[in-house]
Amino acid sequence: MSFLKINQAIQKAFRELKTIARTEFQLFDSRGNALASTKPLCKDQDEPLMAFLDSPAQGQELDGVHFFKVRVRGEEDYALLAQGSGEDVYMLGKIAVCQAENLLLAYRERQDVNSFLQNLILDNLLWVDIHNRAKQLKIEVGVPRGVFVIETKDESDNRALEIVKSLLEEKDYCTTVDVHSIIMIKQLDKEADSQEMLSISRMLLDMLNSEAMSRVRIGFGNPARELTDVSKAYKEAKLALEVSSIFYGKQTIAAYSMLGIGRIIYQLPIKLCEMFIDEIFGGELPEEIDQEALNTISQFFENNLNVSETARQLYVHRNTLVYRLEKIEKITGLDIRSFEDAMTFRIALMVIDYMKYMKERQQK
Repeated sequence: MSFLKINQAIQKAFRELKTIARTEFQLFDSRGNALASTKPLCKDQDEPLMAFLDSPAQGQELDGVHFFKVRVRGEEDYALLAQGSGEDVYMLGKIAVCQAENLLLAYRERQDVNSFLQNLILDNLLWVDIHNRAKQLKIEVGVPRGVFVIETKDESDNRALEIVKSLLEEKDYCTTVDVHSIIMIKQLDKEADSQEMLSISRMLLDMLNSEAMSRVRIGFGNPARELTDVSKAYKEAKLALEVSSIFYGKQTIAAYSMLGIGRIIYQLPIKLCEMFIDEIFGGELPEEIDQEALNTISQFFENNLNVSETARQLYVHRNTLVYRLEKIEKITGLDIRSFEDAMTFRIALMVIDYMKYMKERQQK
């Protein structure tokens, strides 16, 4: 809940009280800034307001206006002013104080949990700090959780964030650490595995696509068996999204446990990649292979080297496809109709994608 929303909630509560009791209410922070008010602000009250905030008094009355201190956890003081013509203004002011304190406390607790989760995810806490803060915030330590990173296309996709929050159950949490990602931490059953997390990801993706009309990608790591493992699971989810974007661009869900050969290539030194490409292509992918040929190769691989099925899906004659494949063999020296050459070519393309990605990242 943002501070703007908590202000709106307090404003709504004051308006409802005013409608019932015909009493004006105002709430100010410790610097005299108005947070909520049912009547226009008056500069004449600035001096007595600041004097009251600076005083040790918990309440006072001045010129028919009742001043009350509002304290949250005994920390920062707020001032609530109540003004009306009835005899019950003091009592109504105390009721308004209770409402304001409850709303501000709820906001503060939400902020405390959010700050704790952000530091937990970013690995900024010691083991003992995690256990102590979790106990204070009433967050269970020894239960399994799934960490899902929802990567949004647009910065600060508030609609997507609200939908994710609406799907949370009592012991689930949601936070952000950058403008392009929403992080959902969901409690799982003890027997939960990657398949269950995959099902949750698909549900999330369907909901966000249909309700928020958001184009998102979702990554997740292995289940975090304890709260101290949440940071590791977050890093795995981020890695899954990064590896998937390099090698499996069409995928909208990336699982750390299902990265395949992309996981191995991602860990290779660039020098080793250059040596491999030089061995296969003499330095780099031949320029004669155009986009049409690359699309043909991709479709051929997706159909498990099946010439007839690939020709059908590309809407070309079988002989036309064979001609294209023979042309590729002439350029590269690899006959991708054979399994061994197909695997070599497939890996080479993935290595080139990885090298391009690393080069672009270094230039940023």
